[in-house]
Amino acid sequence: MLQYRNSHRLAAVQENLDRFLDHLAVERGASPHTIAAYRNDLAQLREFAAHSRIADKPLDDWSKVTPGFLASYVVNLHDRGYSNTTVARKIASAKAFFNFLAQEGELSGDPTDEISSPRIGRSLPKALTIEEVDLLLAEPYRSSTPEALRDAAMLELLYASGLRVSEMADLEVRDVNLKEHYVRCIGKGSKERVVPIYPKAVQAIAAYVRHGRPKLLHPHQRESALFLNHRGERLTRQGFWLILKGHAAAAGIEKSITPHMLRHSFATHLLAGGASLRNVQELLGHASISTTQVYTHLTDELVRRQYEEAHPRA
Repeated sequence: MLQYRNSHRLAAVQENLDRFLDHLAVERGASPHTIAAYRNDLAQLREFAAHSRIADKPLDDWSKVTPGFLASYVVNLHDRGYSNTTVARKIASAKAFFNFLAQEGELSGDPTDEISSPRIGRSLPKALTIEEVDLLLAEPYRSSTPEALRDAAMLELLYASGLRVSEMADLEVRDVNLKEHYVRCIGKGSKERVVPIYPKAVQAIAAYVRHGRPKLLHPHQRESALFLNHRGERLTRQGFWLILKGHAAAAGIEKSITPHMLRHSFATHLLAGGASLRNVQELLGHASISTTQVYTHLTDELVRRQYEEAHPRA
């Protein structure tokens, strides 16, 4: 009987986690990647509770979590060598979860109220120079294999549209309108946006769709994804990252490149070229213009560097 009660309580602990994750997806429109991050963070919190034991017993009720226990959890995160940014994210996950339980009436109060996150400076996004972008985008054109056609299309599309890599990976063939020169994607919060793409990107995508994708798609295989891997399946974000790093190395780019750098480069170069902050916000799919404003620091730096290079007395 005791074993049954214990297993029932442990199931309730997991049920609370599952309800919170469902709340993120349904009520807040969080992306699968955001939900996965919350799931991992909260699983780590539960694992810590199971090993540390609360009141000498395994965690079987979230109401037993105290501010003191959470403080020890934060100390443990620091002891394990996590950066302040990661610790801040894990604390934010815990705060969101316990706030949800309090609002749902599962808890009489929120035990995270007294827990503060480490202060972290707002790091500026890194961008490639226009010259580095030119080198990177030229690299796949050195070959005419189906994979090279795909890679050229992906790199051109990301720089042309500023799409997140996850948004690009989620694209279906029907989402790109080659005739009207635009791509339609679903961003954060399940919000749809339409982004124009320049002619060179249209040409690269068209070449891939006509000559590359059919060769990657296996016989009798039905796959609606635009970008495919060598098995004819949807290419993942991780798969693209490996592809990107390979082309960056071949192009002689020494920066530690990430997929998001093409998005940052897109925004930075548009602003430097005279695009308005509001237009760039819409193209990026930012809910708030304050998120987009971080790029103005980059363009200020770019303008200063160009001034110093161009002015005869600088």
